[in-house]
Amino acid sequence: MKTPNRQLRSGFLLLEMVLALAIFAAATTGFVVALHRMAEAASLSQSETRVTRILESAMNEAMSLPMLEPGENRYEIEGEKIEIWTVIELMEDLETEEGSILKEMYRIEVTARWYENGVWEERKAETWRYGLMYQS
Repeated sequence: MKTPNRQLRSGFLLLEMVLALAIFAAATTGFVVALHRMAEAASLSQSETRVTRILESAMNEAMSLPMLEPGENRYEIEGEKIEIWTVIELMEDLETEEGSILKEMYRIEVTARWYENGVWEERKAETWRYGLMYQS
């Protein structure tokens, strides 16, 4: 009688090993998927930071011009594959709350456009500036 129990017990150990391996495989698969998603999120964050810095730099460049003139400027950043559009337009008929007309106010819009993951991405920034700010 001891022999059948021994065979049953050894068969049960084999089943335990198979189940343990299946659980380990499922946990490992979940871990690998989580690592892959974390890598994608880190890459996206790095790309977003790079574009934000480029957009901020283009905005600062447009803001620091001594004389603002309405118009559009477009250029591509070499090595980055990013196109930058800067649009400067004179704001007319702009009033304060008291009803005073604001003269020489310009709207500056900077747009960054780049190709990533098979689609064109775009981000914009906008500000206003007094045209005679840097003149003495």
